[in-house]
Amino acid sequence: MTTNSSAGAMATAPPERTTCCVVGGGPAGMVLGLLLARAGVAVTVLEKHEDFLHDFRGDTVHPATLDLLDDLGLGERFARLPQSRVTEVVLPDRHGGTARIGDFAALGRWGVRHPYVAIVPQWDLLTLLASAGRAEPAFQLRLGVRATSVVREHGRVVGVRYRGNDGQHGEIRAGLTVACDGRDSLLRAVAGLPVTDFEVPFDTWWFQLSRRAGEQVGELTRRPGRGRFAIVIPREGYFQIGYVARKGTDARLRARGITAFRADIAELLPEYADRVSELSTMDDVKHLDVQLNRLRRWHVEGMLCIGDAAHAMSPVGGMGINLAVQDAVAAARLLAGPLRRGAVRGGDLARVRRRRWLPTLLVQALQRIMHADLAGPVLTGATAGLPGPALTAARWLPFIRTMAVYLIGVGFRPERAPAFARR
Repeated sequence: MTTNSSAGAMATAPPERTTCCVVGGGPAGMVLGLLLARAGVAVTVLEKHEDFLHDFRGDTVHPATLDLLDDLGLGERFARLPQSRVTEVVLPDRHGGTARIGDFAALGRWGVRHPYVAIVPQWDLLTLLASAGRAEPAFQLRLGVRATSVVREHGRVVGVRYRGNDGQHGEIRAGLTVACDGRDSLLRAVAGLPVTDFEVPFDTWWFQLSRRAGEQVGELTRRPGRGRFAIVIPREGYFQIGYVARKGTDARLRARGITAFRADIAELLPEYADRVSELSTMDDVKHLDVQLNRLRRWHVEGMLCIGDAAHAMSPVGGMGINLAVQDAVAAARLLAGPLRRGAVRGGDLARVRRRRWLPTLLVQALQRIMHADLAGPVLTGATAGLPGPALTAARWLPFIRTMAVYLIGVGFRPERAPAFARR
């Protein structure tokens, strides 16, 4: 039964109940929902979009996440998805050639089952996870439903209020609410959790250019110029390109117009100059406000933040998805038991942060080093983009090169699927 507001436009659904309400259907939210459902915990995932088809989300799937998909019985289905595989990272050298500073293939000698980074549209990964979730009786996914606030009783979060894209409003009561709603997390802001921000000197503008057969197979490259550079990621049938320039220049970039932007790209990537006309307007160029921050505390009573809601990551290294997924695995392992017993306490939520705090700290430290080596000299105009000391060491010392890609691809504390979730 629904009731209409006095304005006649707002329908209110009856209150609902679940054991765990996950807000945000990105990689962290979908993995957490699937794992908890396999533990027999009733879980509802709310995703504000009607579908998963959104360009320029993080599309890198690292070796640790590929291992997780194997553990969940989803590895073969994932392998059938359209994808490209990055096995090397190359940079320009002083003599106009290139230098290999990252070799994921070498991880095979360290026992890594998937020694590469899979580049897969995120909507395909999320659709796969949603399909696996729907096979579990305890799993519910609500698309086109946006959390608008939390419900509190006696100082504890006991659920969320939501608004559907169909205009319906409602309330979901839950023993635990998990914020997986990204770097601009509404629930984090409502909870008043303090954030520590780190300076990032650049933003990224993403776009696509067509890719022809045989072009740049298995390599992720950076092309520098003074004051800006481009990252080229090979995808199935096209290149995903990130144009990196000083933070705060989006308005000026757009004011110059698409013709000037095409000229910049043709100068940075002359081998693709014959196809920059594929960019018809600046609407084809998507701006990402790059952030690097983390919460000092990840929870309040009844609510936990994980993934980008707990620690926004830079796109450098594509490590954000891997870190968010591992947060979700740790949360499922530590909280499934208390959720089944109906007694999740603040101490249980604090355990998730304690387990994931050091990996978050170390990954962000690694990203800040990469910012300084990859972006700093270029954006100040001091150099046309030669690598800094850390990347130079990686070029000449194979052990450092392999260790670096291990930390990027596997992580500082890789999380394996708990026994209750394995298939």
